[in-house]
Amino acid sequence: MACGRQVANFGAGPAKLPRSVLLEAQKELVDYKGIGISVLEMSHRTSDFTKILNTAENLVRELLNIPENYKVMFLQGGGSGQFSAVPLNLISLKEGRHADYVVTGAWSAKAAKEAEKYGKVNIVHPKLGTYTNIPDPSTWNLNPDASYVYYCANETVHGVEFDFVPDVKGAVLVCDMSSNFLSRPVDVSKFGVIFAGAQKNVGCAGVTVVIVREDLLGFALKECPVVLDYKTQAVNGSLYNTPPCYSIYIMGLVLEWIKNNGGAAAMDRLSLIKSRMIYDIIDKSNGFYVCPVEKKSRSRMNVPFRIGSIKGDEALEKKFLEKAVELNMISLKGHRSVGGIRASLYNAVTVEDVQKLATFMRSFMQMYQS
Repeated sequence: MACGRQVANFGAGPAKLPRSVLLEAQKELVDYKGIGISVLEMSHRTSDFTKILNTAENLVRELLNIPENYKVMFLQGGGSGQFSAVPLNLISLKEGRHADYVVTGAWSAKAAKEAEKYGKVNIVHPKLGTYTNIPDPSTWNLNPDASYVYYCANETVHGVEFDFVPDVKGAVLVCDMSSNFLSRPVDVSKFGVIFAGAQKNVGCAGVTVVIVREDLLGFALKECPVVLDYKTQAVNGSLYNTPPCYSIYIMGLVLEWIKNNGGAAAMDRLSLIKSRMIYDIIDKSNGFYVCPVEKKSRSRMNVPFRIGSIKGDEALEKKFLEKAVELNMISLKGHRSVGGIRASLYNAVTVEDVQKLATFMRSFMQMYQS
């Protein structure tokens, strides 16, 4: 295969995939393991696809050391589908239909708003003026009658990440891990539900990993759509309806790559190295680069920053993005709701990619810093 243009992709999701995974998928695209058809054409009821599905599940279980009393499902609808599925399945665990939400960015805010359709939502802390930190858990006002407590482990838009698992006093803990899933080890036993869209750290768009403790199955509201019913999906082994077969296949390849490269602990070490490289330049730039997030809440996955000042010099930022593209570094533009620059440093983004960005950031600063 001709190499073609080699770019460093800092996209926030869908995001970079390991090159070895893309080459493997290319090799197997037309004829999967000699069976004469592509995974794209394969029935989800065949023994060949069953192997693909089981391999992916076994790898998720192994990489996260998931206890036996948890179900692992591969569903459709993305993280946003789970914003609905979580309350539809869990809000009736206790009478009154109450749920606690920790809102630290755009995605947890959307999740809380969606949950309001199905019950009473308590935001456990005063509304934040800006999403630049995680409120001290000692100040949270948890409702003892809440069916569950929900938070988002990493906010991709605002670059805010939890570096701890909240202590919710034995309540059912639900976590959206879409953007830091398998970027560090996690004690799954502390959670009732974990979900994650695959398209950032573990695969391509189309499949969402949902991990549910077995005792939480069977409580769906009667109005819950059947495809969002955790018990239905668990009993049917993610095959109640046709699953996103090719996305599951790609995820299996990425999970194998993570395993072969040292697992979640190795991904964590690399994440720290990569993110520190960029934060160090920001912090030593005398205000040329500005990250609005408090240091203790900074994300290893998504590094947002402005250029020139805290509010950003749009002309400078435009030059930065144009020059980056010339140097084959793409998808560095910040989310449309916040502007600026954002470098996403997911598992497949290499240290060499980040070194290239760091070198460019230094040279750009030398050229334009007044």
